[in-house]
Amino acid sequence: MNFFDDFPKPDPMERAKNAKFVPPPWVGPPQDELPAVLHVGQFLYRSPTRVLMVKSADVYTTGCSVQLAWIIRRGEESEEEWTALHASVFQHGPGMGPTSADLQLLLGVQLPDGTSARTGIYGWGRPVDLDKQPEAPALTFRGGGGSSNDDEVSASGNLWLWPLPADGELRLLAQWKALGIEECSVAIDGSNFSSAAARAQNLWQ
Repeated sequence: MNFFDDFPKPDPMERAKNAKFVPPPWVGPPQDELPAVLHVGQFLYRSPTRVLMVKSADVYTTGCSVQLAWIIRRGEESEEEWTALHASVFQHGPGMGPTSADLQLLLGVQLPDGTSARTGIYGWGRPVDLDKQPEAPALTFRGGGGSSNDDEVSASGNLWLWPLPADGELRLLAQWKALGIEECSVAIDGSNFSSAAARAQNLWQ
């Protein structure tokens, strides 16, 4: 007889149900679609030490996700100034939470029909309610990744715009006063939003 043959065995447990969370369309893109991708490739802001760029727009049937990236290079900042700038980018350190709009990257859109929406990358602006559909349009920042060293800070993220805007020029605006970036904007050609949305594919068909 093996030593463990008479070891007490627990009663089998029924596996708990784990329902899939399906976010409402104003929170983020549908999880069952492959989007059509529109190239943008524009600088929202560019200086010798600051770059804020718009890479592309992923177009879904319910909205579009604008891909952003930014890189901050160290210039003449002292160690103390660079530490403070680094903290502003990643929102950490004493007093560096989202207590002021000036401390974070603010983003907004102006749509062809004259409506607009805005948000901040650290939650500054209209909060997202999962249970109550907001007044359209709604703009939500969805975080990406980031990295840093002694000479450079880089990060990325995307903006979810709901619902899909009408065809026409879409203007994207940004401001980050803590980094010396005053209000700036670029025009995105949205003449193909509807045709791009028609090319979005369901994953399971």
